Amino acid sequence: MNTLFIYPEFPKTFWSYEKILELVNRKVLLPPLGMVTVAALLPQHWPMKLVDRNVEEVSEADWDWAELVVISGMIVQKADMAVQIAKAKERGLPVAVGGPFASSTPDAPELGLADFKVLDEGEITLPMFIEAIEKGEDGGRFSSNGEKPDVTTTPVPRFDLLKLDAYDSMSVQFSRGCPFQCEFCDIIVLYGRKPRTKTPEQLIAELQYLYDLGWRRSIFLVDDNFIGNKRNAKLLLPALKQWQIERGYPFSFATEASVDLAADEELMQMMAECRFDSVFLGIETPDEASLSVAGKHQNTRSSLEEAVDRINSYGLRVMAGFIIGFDGEKTGAGDRIVEFVTRTGIPAAMMGMLQALPNTGLWHRLEKEGRLIQEKADAKGVNQTNLLNFVPTRPIQDIANEYVDAFCRLYEPNAYIDRVKHYYLKMGKPRWQEFVPATFGKASLPAWTDVRALLIVLWRQGFKRNTRVRFWLSLLEVARKNPAVLEQFLVVLAHNEHFMEYRSVVTQEIEEQLAALPPEPPMAARELQPV
Repeated sequence: MNTLFIYPEFPKTFWSYEKILELVNRKVLLPPLGMVTVAALLPQHWPMKLVDRNVEEVSEADWDWAELVVISGMIVQKADMAVQIAKAKERGLPVAVGGPFASSTPDAPELGLADFKVLDEGEITLPMFIEAIEKGEDGGRFSSNGEKPDVTTTPVPRFDLLKLDAYDSMSVQFSRGCPFQCEFCDIIVLYGRKPRTKTPEQLIAELQYLYDLGWRRSIFLVDDNFIGNKRNAKLLLPALKQWQIERGYPFSFATEASVDLAADEELMQMMAECRFDSVFLGIETPDEASLSVAGKHQNTRSSLEEAVDRINSYGLRVMAGFIIGFDGEKTGAGDRIVEFVTRTGIPAAMMGMLQALPNTGLWHRLEKEGRLIQEKADAKGVNQTNLLNFVPTRPIQDIANEYVDAFCRLYEPNAYIDRVKHYYLKMGKPRWQEFVPATFGKASLPAWTDVRALLIVLWRQGFKRNTRVRFWLSLLEVARKNPAVLEQFLVVLAHNEHFMEYRSVVTQEIEEQLAALPPEPPMAARELQPV
C-alpha cells in the first residue's frame, strides 16, 4: 500500500528561526520524528514517502502515487492538518491521523473528515490500525485506553525518508514521560508520569544509522525530561561517550531536563563529556508562589539562579521557558522575568502566556471553576502569540501588555548582546574536547555556507546596525577572557537575526488579539483565588 506521510505546516514561532536558517541554507530546525517512527512501525513492505510541509509542498505526483495518507501533528499545526485532510479526501484517499493533537482532542472539527484515528502511542495502536486495513475496513478509532508501551521494542525510525539537508538538527528520543506533576503540562497526560526509556543499544543504533546516512550535525534528544529516569540516563551516557570517541565526536547534543539536573554533578559531567552543549529548562517564573500554584514544586527547592550557573559551569548552555499569567500572580511578573534572565544571562528565554491544554490538571480545574474561554476542541496549543484561553485572576490586557513589553526588552538587540556576553564570560570550557582521539587530527576547515553566514552576521551586527560598538567590544572580551567558547558565542549572537524580527511578530499578533477582545468581565469574575 503506497503510504504518503504528510507533516503539517507550523505557524511562525519562537523556535522557527527562519532568519538564522536562511544564513546556513536550511529550511527547518527539526524533522518530524514521530512520523518516521510511525513509518518504522508500519509494515516495511509498504512503499512510503514523506512530505514535510515546512520543507516542500505536496505535489500532484505525490497525491497520484498515494493509496493511503497518514497525517500527524501538534495542536498548533491543526489548521494545516485540516487543509491536508480535505485535499486527500477530495481525491478519494483514505486518511489516518494521529499524534498529540489527535490524541488529546480526537473529536476536534479539524479531524472530522479523517477515516482512521490512531490515538496515543503507536506501538500499541498501530497494530490495531494495520489489522483493520488488512481486513478491508474503511474507518475506525484506536486507543490504548491508558496502557503505555514498552519502548525497548520500538524500532529504529525511518530517517531515510527525510530530506536530511533541509534540517539544521536531527531528532532522536530516549525516553517518554516525566515524574513530576506540573498542573499545566500535557506531557504527563500523553505519556504518563513513569519515564520509560530505550536501551543504550537502541539509541546507539539510531545514532549509527544517522551516521551511516551521512549526518554530521547536531542531535536533539526530544525527551521532555531526559533525566526523568536518572538511573537509565547514567547507563546510556558512558556508551554514548564511547561511541562519540570512536568516531571523533561527530555529533553535538541538546535536550530538555528538569532543573534538578543542577544538583547532580556526576550527571552534568557525563553529559558534558558526551558533547551535550545545551539543555532546555522549564523555569517558568522566578515567582515561588506561582510555581507552587502550578504544582512545579521541584523548582522551589533551591535557587534557580544558582542552578543555571552550575549547569553553565559544565559548558552546558541553558535555554529556558517562562510563563506569565499564573493564578494569583502579582503585577510586574514580566519585569521579574526580565530581571531574572538578565542576571543569569540566559540567551534563549522563551516566553509565553499560560495556556490550559486539553485534559491537563489546569484544564480540569478551570473547567470546574467555569473559567475556560475555549472548548476543548478549540484549544490553540502553546505558541508565543496566543492569549490566555481562560479568565485569569488579573486583567488579561495587563498580562498581555506585560508580556509584550518583557519580550521586546529581552530581545532588544543591544540588550541581547550584553546578556549573551555576560553568559559566555562565565561559561565552562567544553569538556568533551579532551577526549577527542589524536588520530582524528585537526578540525577540518569550515564549509563555505558557514563562512558566508559568519560574514553576514559580522556585517549586519558589526557594521550596519547600531549594535556595532557592543558587538565588537563583546567579541573581543570573550575572545580574550574565555576563548574556548568563542565559536558558540558567535553562533548564539547570530540568533539575534531571528529575535529582532520575532519581536515585531509578537507585538503585532498580540495587539490584534487584544483589539478583538470583548470588554473585560466584571472585577468579581477576575478576583479569583488560586486553588
